[in-house]
Amino acid sequence: MSDLNTSRKTRTGSVVSNRMEKSVVVRVERKVRHKLYGKFMKTSVKYLADDAENLCNIGDVVLIEECRPLSKRKRWRVKTILEQAV
Repeated sequence: MSDLNTSRKTRTGSVVSNRMEKSVVVRVERKVRHKLYGKFMKTSVKYLADDAENLCNIGDVVLIEECRPLSKRKRWRVKTILEQAV
């Protein structure tokens, strides 16, 4: 049964907001190829992630991991801080 929990989605992004208590907003950017013209475009998605210790600051690069629903919009948890903002 423990084998089912090992494959969780992870994303890398930067912290945009940390005003909430124990939560951060993380922007994840990716490049998508345009269907007709073939040009690569940047698209971004914002995720609400759980930050239990309030360690994240704006500008930090973090790794977030998918988890069970924690609230109405929170379905991600901060796993590690990869790079701290200056």
